[in-house]
Amino acid sequence: MGFRLLPRDRFLLPGCLIVLVGLFVAVAPGRPLALLDATVLDWLGNHFHGLVGGVLTQVYRATGVGFTAVLVAMALTYLVLRRWWTDLRLLVMATGGILILVDLVFKPLFSRQRPPGSLLPLDGHSFPSGHAAGAVAFYFAMVVILGSHHPRLRPVLTTAASLLVGLVWLSTLYVRAHWPTDLVAGAAVGLAWLTVCLGFWRDPPPSDPQSGTFRPQRSP
Repeated sequence: MGFRLLPRDRFLLPGCLIVLVGLFVAVAPGRPLALLDATVLDWLGNHFHGLVGGVLTQVYRATGVGFTAVLVAMALTYLVLRRWWTDLRLLVMATGGILILVDLVFKPLFSRQRPPGSLLPLDGHSFPSGHAAGAVAFYFAMVVILGSHHPRLRPVLTTAASLLVGLVWLSTLYVRAHWPTDLVAGAAVGLAWLTVCLGFWRDPPPSDPQSGTFRPQRSP
């Protein structure tokens, strides 16, 4: 199993780490970014009512751990049936690894409390958001996988995944499950981990250029 990062990844990975640590430092109590977090949540609570609020609450519930586990299981089954073994490994790494990173490493490490006044019963720490990290890792891993087999669908898949992730984020903020900066940090973790997973998924460069045999390389 090879490992190949693209040139952009060498800037993206440390950039994501800087975002994660920088945000945590910047949201210390009393700092401007922490005040902005609270302002955004208050604004959403004051302006989203009735049907819209009810829909967002149901979106958050529907995209929780149970539903996402079903989606992941369906996607894994599909990849097994198609015998896309390299893609299967990518999805297992992306979804399984992000759970370990967020729930067992980063959340206990940073130990940030969730926003007060949550609309749903929640426990655990807040930073970074597992909802945000998991959504980026899973949905965009599927975009990469399906787009590699159906290149013409890649723009549609990317747009659909972006809209779905955005809706999940909005619902997360509305029910006050996370601060806005939790979501940005979660996205940074999800993007960084997916980048690492893609490094293992891509075909390595041809090892013997003189052989005249060149394989098409995956490099989304």
